[in-house]
Amino acid sequence: MDDLSDITITRRSLLIAGALTATSAAMPLSADAQTPATAPSSPPPSMTKFSFDVNGKRQMLEVDTRTTLLDALREHLHLTGTKKGCDHGQCGACTVIVDGRRINSCLTLAVMHDGGKITTIEGLGTPAKLHPMQAAFVKHDGYQCGYCTPGQICSAVAALDEIKQGIPSHVSPDLNVKPLLSAEELRERMSGNICRCGAYSNIIDAITEVAGGTA
Repeated sequence: MDDLSDITITRRSLLIAGALTATSAAMPLSADAQTPATAPSSPPPSMTKFSFDVNGKRQMLEVDTRTTLLDALREHLHLTGTKKGCDHGQCGACTVIVDGRRINSCLTLAVMHDGGKITTIEGLGTPAKLHPMQAAFVKHDGYQCGYCTPGQICSAVAALDEIKQGIPSHVSPDLNVKPLLSAEELRERMSGNICRCGAYSNIIDAITEVAGGTA
């Protein structure tokens, strides 16, 4: 009996000791015992200076080399007409015209356009003197919420210039037909600009009027 009693006490002691060990391991260390982890130091941003022509005015900037053209226009030059939509080049809200071609400004770095010529929605017209495309959008109600409108208008202006140059689209049936203007052509050329409100038919009407066609 004495031996069995000793064994029982020993097992109980082991269980108690194990529970105390688990509890102490789960408790946080005291403030004095804690050693703060050293945060990894990030390298300073690489800055660069460059200049480009924006809406007919020479602009000098010094920005992080990772700055997109969209952020340079909005955050550094405060030209907030160009909108940040998806920020992945899928919606077209950030469309601007660079050296005569429309691009998604969220997909290109600002430093890549050193010496370039950039036109944003602010450079197309003013409230007192609208660009014909802006006036047509107003006339045909080519917008609802208006968020995509700056990109739509910039893209439409550039698309008509492409048609004028005879540049075909994926749906151009005959490259000898000039101008390459039809509702199908315009829809294809404007397919990179998404209108969440669905004002597509009005947008086509506005572009067609400016083009002088009957699409």
